[in-house]
Parts: sequence; C-alpha cells; structure tokens
Amino acid sequence: MADRPEFLFAHWATPALKDARGARWRALIERIAPLDSTHPDALALALTMARVSNCATCDARRYRERGGCAQCARWVLTALNKESEFTLLARFRAAQKEIARADAICQERQAA
Repeated sequence: MADRPEFLFAHWATPALKDARGARWRALIERIAPLDSTHPDALALALTMARVSNCATCDARRYRERGGCAQCARWVLTALNKESEFTLLARFRAAQKEIARADAICQERQAA
C-alpha cells in the first residue's frame, strides 16, 4: 500500500484487481497495470473503479479501515459488487469513451 491516500482510485492499486473476476478482466488488468497513470485506458479504469467503489465518498477513516485503495477495491469487486464481468467491462468501455470525449474537448480548447 502506498503511504499516501488518493483522491480517487489509485493506479498503483490496479494489479491487486487481477483475480477479482474472470479471464477477460484479468487480461484488462494485466494490460493496464504497466501503463502510465495518465494513459487514457488507465484513466478509464480509474474512473470505472472510482464509480464502482464509490471513491468520491472515501475519507481518511474509511481509507484506513479498508486498508487503502488496493484492498478496498478488491473487497468491493469480490464481496460487494454483484455485477457480472461483462457489465464491469461495459462500464470500462463507457469510461473509455468518456475519457476520449473529455480529451477531445481539451484538445479543442488548447487549439483555440
């Protein structure tokens, strides 16, 4: 676990999610884990996990109680979240599109 709390899902916690679902999920995590935290796919996974784990409501107490991002996200995926692997992957694809749209808007603003 890192020695600092994160505002939303922490990219360094990604490898801990590898066995939380089936083969497709594992392949996704193995592809994203080595990427830089600013890569669009890493951002899409962070957005997906922040929404699934409700990271926006996390505080220092909950962070400590749940053992940080890696343990909390793994716990949410294996014990709390009853969505299928297919649904989680669909959430990820939707987050990819959202990240791409946001990037396009930023690019347009920078060009203007």
